[in-house]
Amino acid sequence: MQFRRRAILFPVLLVLIAGALACASSTTSSENDTPASTTTAASGADTLTNHPAFGTCPISAFPDLSGTSAGATYAAPKVTVTCTDTEVTVTSNNMISYEFVSKTPNALAPQNYTWKIPLKPTKAATPTTIENQLGTLGFTVTGIAIYGPTEGPMPAAEAYGDPVGNGLMDYCGGHTGPSSEYHYHTIIYTDAVCNFETSQLVGFAIDGFPIYNSVICLDSNCSQTTLAKSGYTKTGDSRSYVWKAYSFSGGSEPGTLDACNGRVEADGTYAYHLTPTQFPYIIGCLAGTATTQTGTAAAPMPPMQGQQGQQRPQGPPPGPPAR
Repeated sequence: MQFRRRAILFPVLLVLIAGALACASSTTSSENDTPASTTTAASGADTLTNHPAFGTCPISAFPDLSGTSAGATYAAPKVTVTCTDTEVTVTSNNMISYEFVSKTPNALAPQNYTWKIPLKPTKAATPTTIENQLGTLGFTVTGIAIYGPTEGPMPAAEAYGDPVGNGLMDYCGGHTGPSSEYHYHTIIYTDAVCNFETSQLVGFAIDGFPIYNSVICLDSNCSQTTLAKSGYTKTGDSRSYVWKAYSFSGGSEPGTLDACNGRVEADGTYAYHLTPTQFPYIIGCLAGTATTQTGTAAAPMPPMQGQQGQQRPQGPPPGPPAR
């Protein structure tokens, strides 16, 4: 494996955010009506600077999880990271490092994923919508695929609904799809068992921009921090057609994110932030230019119908049925 490890624990971060997020052992419904931002004083060296500098090879942020597994009968996680002057390549078997809890009818099995992203991403003139996109939008530093806040067309009563609000996620924010591929729709990074406690960096979007946890540095010295808050407002029933149930309203409160669920950081770089219990949870749109992925990592999420191998491109979700 091509890892250079730098295991850095920061219990101060967990103390800072555990009470504010109050994450339960299972994902709760999202209403986006409870403020999640609490300005606090903190030590930047201990909490917020623990991630690779923007535009540098992020190998040090990928924890070694080879000694873990989802259970006695499951393969251990296997992740490799390599970098060139312009590109980061991550190869993963997409296996989780904690006990597998089934939340869908689908099994858990290894995948063969390779993601390639730019080392130094730039913002696009216009963000790319993900409203009609199912499947991979990014990956975590633990080697797991990240999907958007939209489920597939089955069951019909929850077609293209909110998998988080519909109670389909396990205690870390993921579940398995019809190809036995585990993926996240949200990430409960504050639970130590989920193995996101060693870095503020949680993963990357397929446009190359980093995905950080919910803690935001409000100044260059990180003397003041706050928790990220979604700028979306719930206006309807998110059990189906979730994007029709939310509208972006923004806000002036410190820590409020843009429509892509990101912000320009204190150092001038762009990053997405997790809002684990607030839609869109991880990514709301792509701020940069999405890289074209190949192989199984590029495949869209097939419908939740147990149809193995149904990995063909799909059209956009249809409009809701006439009432």
